[in-house]
Order: sequence, then structure tokens, then C-alpha cells
Amino acid sequence: MQQEPAPLTRHLRVRGERGYTVLEFRGEIDIAAAAEILPHLDAATGAPGARVVLDLRPTEFFDCSGLRLLARARTRVLDGDGRLHLVCTDPLTLRVLRVTGMARLLPPRPTLDAALEQPETTSGSL
Repeated sequence: MQQEPAPLTRHLRVRGERGYTVLEFRGEIDIAAAAEILPHLDAATGAPGARVVLDLRPTEFFDCSGLRLLARARTRVLDGDGRLHLVCTDPLTLRVLRVTGMARLLPPRPTLDAALEQPETTSGSL
């Protein structure tokens, strides 16, 4: 039985999965949560060839601070010729992603398996 890792912060859990670093955002992702998440996000997305999945399924609230985190992760991963995928199922968060155009740049997948099975190409276009 695989044990789930402890969260790094109240709003973030990080683990490895099939060669990807999975950052699981948890709870309310607002300006305070973004400040907690940012150093860990930068660590995961800064290496050349980084392979990262951002999992928003455990989020309860997601505002523009969360969008900034997604945009930052995308820029950093693409600058390093890496791969970035997004998992999201919450209707309100999906709506925010669509309205802001982020869903076009970083298409959300409904499950972690679906994100991990994406072709080995970079996400979106600059």
C-alpha cells in the first residue's frame, strides 16, 4: 500500500509520479496560499526539461493568484523545454480557466492518469 506524502504546506503536496513532479494544490488558493506555494513551484519548474503536473482537484477556491501561479509555471517549464500538464475538474475553476484563456494555453485534463498519458510535447504555445 502506497503511503501519501505529507503536505509541504497547508496548500501544497508534492510527489513523484511516472517521471513527473506532481504539485497538488489544496484548499483555497488565494494570495496567501500563492506565497506559500511559489518557492516549491519554482523549485519544481526551474530545471531544464522539467516534467510537471499541476493538480487542482483538491482546491476549494481559486482566484487570480492561482492563475498567476499557473502562468508562471507554464513560462518556466516552456523556457526550459519541459512538459507541463494541468488536472482540473471543478466547474467554477474550469470556467475561470476558460474565461481568462488559460484553458487554451494549458488544457485541463479530468484525471491525473489523463495528464500523465499526454504525448511527450510541451503544453500550449507561447
